Amino acid sequence: MATEQELSDFLKSVEKRSFKRTVYHVQDDDAALDIVQDSMMKLAEHYGDKPAAELPPLFQRILSTTTLDWFRRQKTRRALFTNLSDLEPDDAQSDTDLLETLAGSDWLQTESAESTASRAEILRQIEEQLAQLPHRQREAFLLRYWEEMDVAETAAVMGCAQGSVKTHCSRAIRALAKTLKSRGLMP
Repeated sequence: MATEQELSDFLKSVEKRSFKRTVYHVQDDDAALDIVQDSMMKLAEHYGDKPAAELPPLFQRILSTTTLDWFRRQKTRRALFTNLSDLEPDDAQSDTDLLETLAGSDWLQTESAESTASRAEILRQIEEQLAQLPHRQREAFLLRYWEEMDVAETAAVMGCAQGSVKTHCSRAIRALAKTLKSRGLMP
């Protein structure tokens, strides 16, 4: 059984990455924060008595389910209500920045301004393309390469077969590579 300290340490360790992953999915910082907080609360309330080793896959599954629930609620809300503010252009959307995760890295401080700007542009374009991927491809890609889960863990979190995870990841990688090549960012 995980102690309160182990549970707290685990939640601290996944907080930022989970938030960033959820922002990629929902494209809304406030909603992403709510989803991550709800997922953390569910883990603590329902699974706090589980061994510490079982917490990572449980949390990822809860986070995925909570994110899907958010999408379902949004779809229902849109079907039932027409919000006039949704018809206005949204110029205030904030950009997410992968570079903030690299802020503590030594190589970032020694890079030239041109290299830093080039890297920032490439990461911005990758983020843009990630947002365009279908939900299941984006989820599989982020779990495998952002969360660094293996195929079996990803399949367990997504509730699908390992072959499906491989297919989703392959399609996501092909789409990202195609976009980067078309923009001259990859050979």
